Amino acid sequence: MIDQRKSSDEDPLSCLELHHGFGNRKILEGITLSIPRGAVFGLIGRNGAGKSTLIRILLGLIRPDGGESRVYGCDSLELDDTVKGRLAYVPQQPESFQWMKVGEMLDFIRAFYPKWDADYVDAMLHRAAILRGARLADLSPGERQSIALIRALATQPELLVLDEPAAALDPAARRELMREIARRAGDSGTTVLFSTHIVTDLERVASHVALLHHGRLLLDAPMDDIKETHARLRFSTDVGIPAHFTGELSRRRHDDGSLSLIVARNAGEQWPTLFTSEGGVRESLSLEELFVEIVQ
Repeated sequence: MIDQRKSSDEDPLSCLELHHGFGNRKILEGITLSIPRGAVFGLIGRNGAGKSTLIRILLGLIRPDGGESRVYGCDSLELDDTVKGRLAYVPQQPESFQWMKVGEMLDFIRAFYPKWDADYVDAMLHRAAILRGARLADLSPGERQSIALIRALATQPELLVLDEPAAALDPAARRELMREIARRAGDSGTTVLFSTHIVTDLERVASHVALLHHGRLLLDAPMDDIKETHARLRFSTDVGIPAHFTGELSRRRHDDGSLSLIVARNAGEQWPTLFTSEGGVRESLSLEELFVEIVQ
């Protein structure tokens, strides 16, 4: 269920009624979203759900077909250097500066950021066993991803945007990244938006979660509210069950004739009367179970 938070000019990222497509294919359909300051905001969805497109529109890298997006209250398509200096972005497949050596690239980037954390860079290069003299083009995908993350975090951004940051990382590096995201948010108040299809990563660090499916936002809520506001409803038969009702996110008919529904309610509201009137059984869901049930 969509969280009805009102956006503010001080929200690091926000958008209103975004629409976008490629050719005849609709990618985003009416996305409205606001990411509050200090949040660790996880954007989940299957591959091809539109996560990367949404992120690139939010940052002004793509002009949407309709709607608007803002970064710290500024139109995403008209960001000045001051706003750009407050954020760092790591795309899903970092390919920039491939002809340069690691040290050369980091020294070049450093010149643009007065808050550059050189000690952090040295420590992380040592931990990842990546030499400054190595050419970026010669590194593995996981090593290039690590360098891109080091580069972004070294700028000490107020807003950190990561598109599938763990896709090329091994489990140990993924866990280290999640720890670093949690530390930055907790110690410095960094706002983080990261997309992923690895739901267990979200459950470790996210304060808010949004689910994008077939171009629509099906879930946008604080992590702590999800188990209280979403559930699976099971019936032994589909007889007497309406074809659709308010709060329904998905339904599945099983071979034995039973029916299961994923339903949502607003915080503080009662569950649908179907829970009792038709003998339904309510089951709580983990975030991973909720994700699978909705997108399957």
